[in-house]
Amino acid sequence: MACAICARPVDPRYRPFCSKRCADIDLAKWLRGDYVVPGEPVEDLPPRDEEPAPRD
Repeated sequence: MACAICARPVDPRYRPFCSKRCADIDLAKWLRGDYVVPGEPVEDLPPRDEEPAPRD
């Protein structure tokens, strides 16, 4: 199996990556929002401290 970031052989400690560095690169991509599911945007949710409007 090859590392999901750099294609080197996988290290079992960091699977599916070869090193902590590649695992951190992947985490940074997730945190920046580089990985997204295609589709229509959803409506923004109201802030947690506000009650949602009642539905009829």
